Amino acid sequence: MKDRHPYEKYYKKLEPAVKSKAEELAVFGYGSFEARDVWEYLIWKVWKNPDPAHVRMYALVSDVLTVKPGDLMSFKTVEAYRSPNWFAELDEKELDALFNGERTEE
Repeated sequence: MKDRHPYEKYYKKLEPAVKSKAEELAVFGYGSFEARDVWEYLIWKVWKNPDPAHVRMYALVSDVLTVKPGDLMSFKTVEAYRSPNWFAELDEKELDALFNGERTEE
């Protein structure tokens, strides 16, 4: 997770709405998003320019309930591309063995 966001302190109050949104997405067939997935999308995309001095709970709830599935899926896709490459330290022979089930000699 990146630096602490000013709105993190509202998570407990917004948790029912966030969980509800994650469940709604699952019911409509958009995969199995966790509440934390929805929350991270809100924190890093919707609320990327926070204004802690003028926070209104009704506005935050509205933001949660109006998350669009496509926007969330795009965010998760980009985040997946940003994650570290797990196979960076493997050479071509080791990758071939990993994906084709062959053993390498050591």
